[in-house]
Amino acid sequence: MSTNQTSRDNENWKNTLALPQKDNRPQTEDVTATKGNEFEDYFLKRELLMGIFEAGFEKPSPIQEEAIPLALAGRDILARAKNGTGKTAAFIIPTLEKINNSLSKIQALILVPTRELALQTSQVCKTLGKHLNIQVMVTTGGTTLKDDIMRLSEPVHVVVGTPGRILDLASKGVADFSTANTFVMDEADKLLSPEFTPIIEQLLGYFPNNRQIMLFSATFPMVVKTFKDKFLIKPYEINLMDELTLRGVTQYYAYVEEKQKVHCLNTLFSKLQINQSIIFCNSTNRVELLAKKITELGYSCFYSHAKMLQSHRNRVFHDFRNGVCRNLVCSDLLTRGIDIQAVNVVINFDFPKNAETYLHRIGRSGRFGHLGLAINLITYEDRFNLYKIERELGTEIQPIPPVIDKNLYVAPNALEDAQVQQPNRQQANATRQHQQNQEQQGQQSIMSDSQVQLMQAQQRMQSQMIPQQQEEQQQQQQQQQRQTQHHSHYNHHKSNNWRGRGRGRGRGGNHHQSNRPAPKPLF
Repeated sequence: MSTNQTSRDNENWKNTLALPQKDNRPQTEDVTATKGNEFEDYFLKRELLMGIFEAGFEKPSPIQEEAIPLALAGRDILARAKNGTGKTAAFIIPTLEKINNSLSKIQALILVPTRELALQTSQVCKTLGKHLNIQVMVTTGGTTLKDDIMRLSEPVHVVVGTPGRILDLASKGVADFSTANTFVMDEADKLLSPEFTPIIEQLLGYFPNNRQIMLFSATFPMVVKTFKDKFLIKPYEINLMDELTLRGVTQYYAYVEEKQKVHCLNTLFSKLQINQSIIFCNSTNRVELLAKKITELGYSCFYSHAKMLQSHRNRVFHDFRNGVCRNLVCSDLLTRGIDIQAVNVVINFDFPKNAETYLHRIGRSGRFGHLGLAINLITYEDRFNLYKIERELGTEIQPIPPVIDKNLYVAPNALEDAQVQQPNRQQANATRQHQQNQEQQGQQSIMSDSQVQLMQAQQRMQSQMIPQQQEEQQQQQQQQQRQTQHHSHYNHHKSNNWRGRGRGRGRGGNHHQSNRPAPKPLF
């Protein structure tokens, strides 16, 4: 009888879970082309399974099917899969499964390249492991080291953070990784760029020799192969990239002059059914200027870039994710791994310079096999980058049609509810004021006495500048203004000469879209 009771308990335990509302949006083969496995097939702890299902997971995606059993077996892994297909859970689930919560020591490190991604990843760890009594700590630059030291005086099992701060804690002897057997690198291609590689190699010196290393990314340049050959032991290579771009994301371009971009953006806002949108610019100055323009047009808008205070960036990310605002203007700060399911439109106000950046930008829409739209505003200077990126990614970016089919980026069950956002200057100004208030609060809360002293010292130095230095600065500014005026006149002259040819080439002619190269191998 006890055996039968246990069997019934094993069958009915799911019925007690607080499951979220089922997501009935259609999904593409990026996440549905699985082998038919279930999470229970991996013999995970019951408490971990509870967290997985209560987070809304139903069945493992292709990358999760491939990576989870190998990670549980302790293999070093090199995994390549598209953005938004479940890579994060593919390494978090086995990492949490292997944690022994009776040991009050750090047992796993998850490295990410940006602070926003660190916050998001740590939250996923806490969500999936909420029944496991596992302590997760997130640490990044831009926050006080004192808080991290105090937190590490308490039990911590999993640390999520950015390389610089983690190395700082390890070198000071504050964080002890001598018993940490799991070393995970998300967005590994970025982490192994020249700015991070020396830090990563130093960090590995604080880990035991028998550590497990797992690298996950959508792109793997040759620097990753160099790192793999040096540090990974017989790694298992997973490559699910038969094509680079997400199948659910439809890509368009529109040829415009620089001065027409804001008008074009306003037209898109008035025509598209945007749930939430992310708009990318190539510089921090343009981010703030565009956000101000969008607000003046009457649309609610936040902005975020790397020069903002970390506390302010955190608030913007949190508020946008919670739907406080419909549009977010940002630099490439948010191209890496950020998962906001409500985003269905990405607009490249400034076209990126390389294929890697483009791939990560458009991957902010169409998350986990859902539908999305990517629109690129292309100037005369961008035309070669457009063709180059198409060729390198083996994808097709089509000219924007007069009317965009809503079925391409709005889920069928949301078509009736979806509405075109209407300009509302009062609401837009209120949203902008909300962000400004948050920024002021962040500045007040994070500014230390030493920072105040530093600012005062800088002001004294500026007031003591000799007239000759001031005159030199003025001359440099005048020279820059003359160069800017000349460049603007030159661009306007060229724009008048190519407008007709640009549109004609986009809609017909000898386009290069045939004979596209096959996807590249892992290296």
